[in-house]
Amino acid sequence: MSSGLPDFPWDTIADAKAAALAHPDGIVDLSVGTPVDPVDPLIREALAASSEFPGYPATVGTLALREAAVGALARRFAVTGLDEASILPVIGTKEVISGLPSQLGVPAGELVVIPEVAYPTYEVGALLAGAEVLRADTVEAMGDRLPALVYLNSPSNPTGRVQSAAELKTIVDWARERGAVVVSDECYLGLTWEGSAASVLHPDVCGGDHTGLIAVHSLSKVSNLASYRAGFLAGDRELIAELLAVRKHAGLIVPFPIQGATVAALNDDVHVDAQRERYRVRRDKLRSALVGAGFTIDHSEAGLYLWATRGEDSRVTQRWLADRGILVAPGDFYGPAGAKHIRMALTGTDERIAAAVTRI
Repeated sequence: MSSGLPDFPWDTIADAKAAALAHPDGIVDLSVGTPVDPVDPLIREALAASSEFPGYPATVGTLALREAAVGALARRFAVTGLDEASILPVIGTKEVISGLPSQLGVPAGELVVIPEVAYPTYEVGALLAGAEVLRADTVEAMGDRLPALVYLNSPSNPTGRVQSAAELKTIVDWARERGAVVVSDECYLGLTWEGSAASVLHPDVCGGDHTGLIAVHSLSKVSNLASYRAGFLAGDRELIAELLAVRKHAGLIVPFPIQGATVAALNDDVHVDAQRERYRVRRDKLRSALVGAGFTIDHSEAGLYLWATRGEDSRVTQRWLADRGILVAPGDFYGPAGAKHIRMALTGTDERIAAAVTRI
């Protein structure tokens, strides 16, 4: 099976990592985008309070979790029309994205559309299901094809690009006319810096009808819960019920203490706002440093990264930064169209961000 998959991207940057590690003041690792700030005490207390439960948790998740997810999507993103049957907790969103084509029964040989510059796991999930992959961002680029599944990612990882509600609606309408399921990866929706970003479940996009739509949400970035593997799906009740039926058989269950912590994280917006502000400050500093050093920042109006270029091969730029002790992701990780960009994460401590700014 593995022979049919791309090389694992992070295994390909060992030389750049070694160069960055050799810097006398230590590495500034802005590659993976792993959170470095503390987990809020409110969430840790909820985790501890849920730790005595000795039995098997349910795949569907607790009612409290599903209600908290509905409430958070309504408060934070003005999503309407959801209820507890519209929500399914998952063991981190990478797991569910890699498994969705198979769990939704996409037949081998069918088409899965992913963004032109995309998080690699969309392609991996399609390949695991034996599907064909098309990279396209517009209905014009999709042409007259009949996909089984269309992935959206706004705000984008890695580019930070935000598609307007009108752009998203055009793709949703196109997919519905062809009977395709739309999966919208919205893990960065809460980290919008310029303008506004809409969920695929927002009435301006879907007209209040969630048929054929699944939104993917993660607590890794906005709540610093990457180690908890806490996320959930929201949307079409029939699709959620189908995924629940499959995942029950597979034993894909979010641990009960993590479910308790997730409830606390979804019910509190104060820690989310505080974390967003930390990233905003770091973003401003890194952006100014890159621009001052002759880089061009493309898109990056949202998300956890800066999508930057010097007009050269991404591995050359990556090495230039690695020689200064800064590790970033080369843009070719995300598809051929990213080959002249690097992705720089905002996930460094204030001290490490200051070191990166000085070195740049």
